Amino acid sequence: MGTDVCIIGAGAAGLMAAIHSADAKAETIVVEGNTAAGRKLLQTGGGRCNFTHIASAGEMVRAFGPRGRFLSYGLHEFPPQYVRDFFRRSGLESRVEQDGCVYPASGRASDVRDVLVNIAKKAGVRFYFGKSVKRIMRDGDLFAIHTSGGVIEAEKVIIATGGVSWPQSGSRGDGYRFAGELGHRIIEPRASLVPLVTRESWPGEIAGTAVEEVKISAVIEGRKIAVSGPMMFTDDGIGGPAALDLSRLLTDYLPNRENPIEIRIDMVCKTSESELDKQICGHIADNPKKTVANILAFFVPGRIAAILCKLLDCHCLPACELKKDMRKKLVRLVKAVPLSIVSTRPIDGAIVTRGGVSVDEVQPKTMESRICPGLFFAGEVLDVDGPCGGYNLQMCWSTGALAGRSAAR
Repeated sequence: MGTDVCIIGAGAAGLMAAIHSADAKAETIVVEGNTAAGRKLLQTGGGRCNFTHIASAGEMVRAFGPRGRFLSYGLHEFPPQYVRDFFRRSGLESRVEQDGCVYPASGRASDVRDVLVNIAKKAGVRFYFGKSVKRIMRDGDLFAIHTSGGVIEAEKVIIATGGVSWPQSGSRGDGYRFAGELGHRIIEPRASLVPLVTRESWPGEIAGTAVEEVKISAVIEGRKIAVSGPMMFTDDGIGGPAALDLSRLLTDYLPNRENPIEIRIDMVCKTSESELDKQICGHIADNPKKTVANILAFFVPGRIAAILCKLLDCHCLPACELKKDMRKKLVRLVKAVPLSIVSTRPIDGAIVTRGGVSVDEVQPKTMESRICPGLFFAGEVLDVDGPCGGYNLQMCWSTGALAGRSAAR
């Protein structure tokens, strides 16, 4: 069996690559080990699929940090607005939430997946589901893709197999092996956008308790970093969007139980320390018989208030007996709750993978290998990862579209 372009993986990047390859009149085959497309896509955004963000292409580039330069061309060629227009032309309207995240108006991730599969099929893409790829070999001017269903010969190959996070979706790192066998350097995969584990055990006492907006800061190698957003305490540490965004900045330095990374959480980040102190004084004056923990519960969730007051041994103290020095300590604690991060949760529970095919060996304007002509990469298999909020799916759409268009040429 022969084809112009063979794409390995029918996830977000692979489907977008297939559509753009077929649109450019290339005969296109997609091989997928699962029995259906987009299994991981169906889990994104809690099943609602936060498929992009309203950020501009330039803002997207900056959000990816050092890897943004590699993605710049693709994100400008296929920016967030292009993606929204692409789906709208196919009948899938989107809506923007307050935080700038973009979801399908239906609220169903399956609609995003179905639109992609239908477009691809109408463009003539052939799908081979339930066929695992065993090996990819260069055979003269062609590639020989050895699958559980036979050998496919192709002029071009696009590897879009994802990383190793969420292995239940079928992402088990096969793409790294294929790329390595064809000469590519693989950056060690690490968990990114994943809950963080603390040395302290008290977060487990209030597991499930969330705060709508916090600011978390840390110092890494003399450089201060900070993230903001919702956060939740977990059985073994912290989770929620703010903690997940922090994880991608810390994961390269973890695990580290002997020298954990110290963080500080500002529980009332929109209120200054002086203003918080003033407001607490006002509530004490109005409610002198309440406990200190009950007073603090005006500002943070009650379970958090109780645990913070326990840390200072003042949770049962009547508010009218709270001394100035203890009140100041309490205010400082609320504005900078200390925790020690010793590790991330395991990578199989991460939203995305950090690491993968080194981008130094991939052409940023085509996604073609610098090592093996005719070989292309798209999506999470590459060593790029961004923050929460649709950035990583946008990266998949942009690199997928670019790889598909380029391979078809």
